[in-house]
Amino acid sequence: MSHRKFGSTVRRLLRGAWSILWAGLRGAVPQVIAILAAFLVGAIVLVATGHSPIDAYSSVLAGAFGDSYHIGQTLTQATPIIFTSLAFLFAFKCGLFNIGAEGQLLIGGFAAAVVGISFAGLPVYIHLPLALAAGAGGGALWGFIPGVLKAKFDAHEVITTMMLSYVALYVTSYMVNYPFLEPGSWVPQTVFVAPSAELPRILPPTQLSGSIVVALVMVSLTAYVLERTTLGYEVRAIGLNPSAAQSGGINVKRGMILALLISGALAGLGGAGEILGVHRRFIDGFSPGYGWDGLAVALIGGLNPFGVVLASILFGALRSGGMVMNQVLGVPLDVVFLVQALVVLFVAAPRLIRYLLKRGGYRW
Repeated sequence: MSHRKFGSTVRRLLRGAWSILWAGLRGAVPQVIAILAAFLVGAIVLVATGHSPIDAYSSVLAGAFGDSYHIGQTLTQATPIIFTSLAFLFAFKCGLFNIGAEGQLLIGGFAAAVVGISFAGLPVYIHLPLALAAGAGGGALWGFIPGVLKAKFDAHEVITTMMLSYVALYVTSYMVNYPFLEPGSWVPQTVFVAPSAELPRILPPTQLSGSIVVALVMVSLTAYVLERTTLGYEVRAIGLNPSAAQSGGINVKRGMILALLISGALAGLGGAGEILGVHRRFIDGFSPGYGWDGLAVALIGGLNPFGVVLASILFGALRSGGMVMNQVLGVPLDVVFLVQALVVLFVAAPRLIRYLLKRGGYRW
């Protein structure tokens, strides 16, 4: 290839990359404006309650990104949200509203803990993947059940996934309070998993573990599957128009089952990452609502696998930095929850309402 042709090829690639980047930036403008509006309303609330918005937000920023320790804690908080937002995103692309990621995360975490406890003595290159696979399998099962109910009986996935989340909550709570309770412990938790099943810590002394690497791999894999594979094409086609997809030869029922199964597996893998990498044992109530956050984060991230990474970091920063703000300035954590709720309200709610109206046969 001549220098002229090579230079022309490079220019075309750069123009293509720039056009993709510019389109992404333009698409993100409404989300950025909505997030800034949420922080502005939060500032008004802070002033009304006698706190300085500048001091409060400065402490949140320092607590989230002030040094390597706080960055590690922010990414620790963001990691499970990446998994649950991917879970919601994948099902949503198929036109399904999976709000059961919390239950799928709990079941996945418990399954990973059981495998991590039960097979001590295995080499790490077998035990760790086996525990992660158990977590994904547990979540997949919890997604497969509503998938079958949707495909075979037209049971609404919002109801079945939500109800199964409560089933998962009570089942795991019973198991960790009775059969798997650590002997002599007053806290509902299992014994520690074997060292061969632990995900390594990346940034000691923070709790950031190899789970974030798994999460980023899943982000790339989800994007690839949705955009570059036959399965992804079928999932997106079903989400856009199930009748047209069926007429085009796509097995809609099979696609719905697979979408919810994969969605559950992603959430379950997030639970496994928390148990094997952060807590190293299953603790009752270890999730402060990562599954519910995933729904909002997926919408805030524009239903883009790479966008949810940034949105997850935002929520992780609010969680991590909010605790510092509370400790240093005495500002109630409710302010952080308010800002999160406002972000969801301004960014996610309009898109969610349009989706629900469309599902109901209306247009907006």
